[in-house]
Amino acid sequence: MKLRLILNTVACTLVIGSASTGAHALCPTDTFVPADANKAVDRENARPGVLIMAHGGSEAWNQAVEQAIAPLQDDYPIEIAYGMAKTSTMHAAVERLEDQGVNTIAVVRMFISGSSFLDKTEYILGLRHSLEGAMHSKAMKGHDSKMSMPTMNSKANDKANDKMNSQPGDMGGHSMEAPMPIDSDSTFILSTEGISASTLIDDILIDRVQALSVDPSTESIMILAHGPGDDEENKQWLIDMQRRTERLSALGPFIDIQCETLREDWPGRRAEAEKRIRAFVQSHNDAGNRVIVIPFRVAGFGPYREVLEGLDYIADERGFSPHPNMTTWVDQTARALLPMLPTSTD
Repeated sequence: MKLRLILNTVACTLVIGSASTGAHALCPTDTFVPADANKAVDRENARPGVLIMAHGGSEAWNQAVEQAIAPLQDDYPIEIAYGMAKTSTMHAAVERLEDQGVNTIAVVRMFISGSSFLDKTEYILGLRHSLEGAMHSKAMKGHDSKMSMPTMNSKANDKANDKMNSQPGDMGGHSMEAPMPIDSDSTFILSTEGISASTLIDDILIDRVQALSVDPSTESIMILAHGPGDDEENKQWLIDMQRRTERLSALGPFIDIQCETLREDWPGRRAEAEKRIRAFVQSHNDAGNRVIVIPFRVAGFGPYREVLEGLDYIADERGFSPHPNMTTWVDQTARALLPMLPTSTD
């Protein structure tokens, strides 16, 4: 029997199951209760490593993420699985870690929101029976909510799925690959907090604005994020974004600081958001104010250049990566899951 464990650091419980039967949460509504990470791991026999889940995109997008992770590669085994919780890339990354002798894996979900693809990830790692009735359908609405859920998997399947679903450009990872539980003897410990919950992002935003600002008294700031389809979840995104931007006012008397989600993958909501975003920039153009646009994204500028076409604004088009604080966020998240991770001095 293959034994699997999962521990969520924010709110969680232990989940145990087998590859043949699947694993299930002990709580009836898929909510979790606090637990101690050390109790979930066989410390004596654990050989730890880290799996980074990242959306993936263009070559430049991927390079930005890899630059943020590179400083950690001398400390412990670390691999990246690109895609929106994509079985083939996750399976391949797990195998690469296991080939290095790893059997206890901290899964760091490098997404803005902690709810993004969480249920799907649990399913792929064998930590829930199915996606039926899960919040996954809300998070993925407009992407792959009609997917079937096969359970077979193999290296041949992984390679075939990678070939079928590889996509260049900023939309890389938006594939229709059906999620499948992977076959592994490793212990998985899964993060549940999104990047937007971390105060480390505050300093990244400050650095990005400082690099572009000339005179705050004549400038306004627009913070732009991808955003989800669900209206309630979108409200939470905006709350988190506003928290992360509170310290920007200390840089000077900016005329306005506006947070917006484009809700990129939901055409009706996106059209409304584009009108608001363009109206904000246009009004400050008309007033003779300078507009600074900062992407609230793991990396890159997304589709914002096209959205803002014809308007006057300043942007360096850099997301959160690479930045020392993103490296710190990955490391801190991984070590919260697996405190026994080695350091370069070990």
